[in-house]
Amino acid sequence: MSDLRVWDLPVRLFHWALVILVVTSVTTGLTGGNAMSWHERSGVAILALLLFRWGWGFTGSTTARFSDFLNGPRKVIDFLVVVLRNRPAHVAGHNPLGGWMVLFLMLSLTLQATTGLFADDEIFTTGPLAHLVSGSTTSLLTSIHDTNAWVLITLAGIHVAAVLFHLLVRHENLVRAMVSGRKPWPDEQSQPLLRFAAGWLAALLFAISLGVVLATLALLGR
Repeated sequence: MSDLRVWDLPVRLFHWALVILVVTSVTTGLTGGNAMSWHERSGVAILALLLFRWGWGFTGSTTARFSDFLNGPRKVIDFLVVVLRNRPAHVAGHNPLGGWMVLFLMLSLTLQATTGLFADDEIFTTGPLAHLVSGSTTSLLTSIHDTNAWVLITLAGIHVAAVLFHLLVRHENLVRAMVSGRKPWPDEQSQPLLRFAAGWLAALLFAISLGVVLATLALLGR
């Protein structure tokens, strides 16, 4: 087995920063009270990260791009058959099943962070943009925010379970790969040609993403 570089630094930083912020958001959201100020801050940070990741999915390195890991039904089914038969399947980036999970998580997180801007729990916290919409719209978005939180927790649970399955059953350490950026690759199998985008481009994209979020809140927030 050879060591193959598969994940760039921006993707890895995004992943672990998002893990920390999501745990913070869930914990503070369930705690309530004074913790809601940190819930709001983590939500804003998540929104900036997600805006960056959506952009990086089109402009980033090969394995970061949606075009690389979003596959059609046939490839998903073929990969599922391989997994059920416990046969080896070496994929440089996200596998066909994991790729769709990434998309679903990003969509759910984006919905959660966006609706949080307009939510109002009528006790402790009102979203910074809630004053821009009617009371009925605020109530609807708050309901979506509350319901989607459990959808998000469920998706995250499935994601963690899949990582553990790959570790314990298929003996693939996906966590280590997301830390080091490298995966073991069989010598008899030709290595894929992967392109890695420049770090300055990721830094610029994140700066723009953070700037857009902060500027929007500054101009339109309460």
